[in-house]
Parts: sequence; structure tokens; C-alpha cells
Amino acid sequence: MIPELHNLSYKRRLQRLELISLEQRRLRGQLIETYKHLNGLSNVTLEGLFRKDKNVRTRNNSQKLLLRNFQTSQAMNFFPVKIATTWNQLPENIVSAGTMTTFKNHQDKFRITNPPVLHRTNPMSLTP
Repeated sequence: MIPELHNLSYKRRLQRLELISLEQRRLRGQLIETYKHLNGLSNVTLEGLFRKDKNVRTRNNSQKLLLRNFQTSQAMNFFPVKIATTWNQLPENIVSAGTMTTFKNHQDKFRITNPPVLHRTNPMSLTP
């Protein structure tokens, strides 16, 4: 550890080092995996993991994912359920990026101007 940062809180160390939190890094990675899956760039076959919304009149982006209804609270921790809400809130220029690098760059710029609000009950939510 850097000696000057030893007495600082986790949040202050992140700010000083200009890093994002572990929760935000996980969210970024999950969005990247979602992009790869939806664009056929993943070598993992996850048939039926996501269902796209067929409604063409959607806000934010044209690649909205359908939110599934579950009877248990444990289902909220299932990857497609957690990530769908966050994915649906991304703007069109991010989800329709032509390359992985473009997706990452646009996502990072969006995160800087729209930092996610992370909750214990639903860490993938961008809104309170």
C-alpha cells in the first residue's frame, strides 16, 4: 500500500488514485459481457439468457432487454435480472456501438457524467 494513503478511507483512496469502486468495476464488466453476448462476440453459448424487447417505441435505446418476473427475492441476484435494468437505461450510442472498444469508451464517458447509484438490495440499479 502507498504509505500516504494508509490512513484514508476506501472512498478517499479511490478518489485520490482516480479509480472506481469494486462494485462499479463489476458493473462495467457485466455490461461488457452483456454487450458481447448480444452482439455474438462471446464464445460462451448462453441461449435464452436474455430476451430482447420487441417494442420498437422504447426510450434510451433500441436493444432493451425484457425484465422477467420472479416469485423469490433470490432471483434478483441472477445475472440477467440484475443487468437488464442497467442495460435498459444506457443511451443508444452505447448499446449500438460498432466495436468493443467504442462500447467501453462510450460507457466510461457515460459513467463519468452519470455515476451509478449502487444499492445493497439491487447493486445494478442506476437510479435510486
